[in-house]
Amino acid sequence: MTGPEDVALPPEQQGEIARPGEVAGRDEVPRQAHRVSVYNVANLLTMVRLALVPVFTWLLFAGGTSARLAALVVFCVASATDWVDGELARRRNLVTDFGKIADPIADKALTGSALIGLSVLGELWWWVTVVILVREVGITLLRFVVIRYGVIPASKGGKLKTMLQVIAITLFIVPGPIEPLRWTLMAAALLVTVVTGLDYLVRAWRLRGEATR
Repeated sequence: MTGPEDVALPPEQQGEIARPGEVAGRDEVPRQAHRVSVYNVANLLTMVRLALVPVFTWLLFAGGTSARLAALVVFCVASATDWVDGELARRRNLVTDFGKIADPIADKALTGSALIGLSVLGELWWWVTVVILVREVGITLLRFVVIRYGVIPASKGGKLKTMLQVIAITLFIVPGPIEPLRWTLMAAALLVTVVTGLDYLVRAWRLRGEATR
């Protein structure tokens, strides 16, 4: 059986391919894989989202309509950075392992602070907050446990879960009598949160199995 190194090349192409660790030619520098720096705009936006979490929390508990509306604006801006940094990372090839881990952590910090804050204020049932946070924290820890086998990127279901959570939380932050709509969206977010959590467990199990084989 022949391998790539056994295939004869035309004379004009000989010497153009170098094995790892060898110089391709006298005046040529070996090509190296393109590595994306951790210090890029996508990761910067992720860190900005994390920095906005305490600002949002303070405004949420400040009381008053003005502070509530300010909290709403901060929450929406922070949530928007999640979409922007994801688009930048994909379109400009800025995806890094740091981003794959930091991005969901920033999401969970933002939504978690909102859920806990709303429950403390008596506007959201605690059991809803507990179920969502147990799933979010559990999956985050799972990512770190299996990181030696590989990184589990966010799935389409995970992105839908995040979107539903953001919309539901936004409706809870908005002042006004929109109770049926709030709880309908929160119920949908809760359902997708649980289902995608089970999906991540299956994916982590498969990743570990493939790595050990």
